[in-house]
Amino acid sequence: MPAPKQRKIALMGYRSVGKSSLSMQFVEGKFLESYDPTIENTWKKSLRINATDYELILVDTTGQDEFSMFPSQYSLDVHGYVLVYSIENAKSFEVVSALYNKLVDITGKTYFPSVLVGNKSDMFQCREVSAEEGRKLAEKWKATFLETSAKHNISVSQVFQTLLNDIERADSNEKPNCSIN
Repeated sequence: MPAPKQRKIALMGYRSVGKSSLSMQFVEGKFLESYDPTIENTWKKSLRINATDYELILVDTTGQDEFSMFPSQYSLDVHGYVLVYSIENAKSFEVVSALYNKLVDITGKTYFPSVLVGNKSDMFQCREVSAEEGRKLAEKWKATFLETSAKHNISVSQVFQTLLNDIERADSNEKPNCSIN
């Protein structure tokens, strides 16, 4: 049996948007009501998708803003990004757009596997960012868009499964297809 494929995924976004809650819900299947700001956390989860075993390494980053400096581990050996904002915080939506632009600058790529996540969909009565705004931004990035609720475990697994599929598709497109006759 082949060793699982290791895939490193960075979760990025403004503070208090639910990056740690998404990670914990995905890895451990639980949600903590209390909020303790994350410095940085790494989570691991094994899973199987389409008959392939994976070991995911989730880098749960500290909350960023549009002026944050990026430590190199946020771009080195990272296979994909989960860019998170809260649907109840317009500032977090602005910040996630700025973070994406920084990633483009740092990686030197105009495309990298990513999922734009509008978290806290259970807080719809306090919505400041429409689903349509999220969809349009993701479309501009050629990314997948999902709204989630880490609290109620809505679409959480889908975020990571979709991103893994995007990573695999990008990997297969980057392989050289030359032949020697």
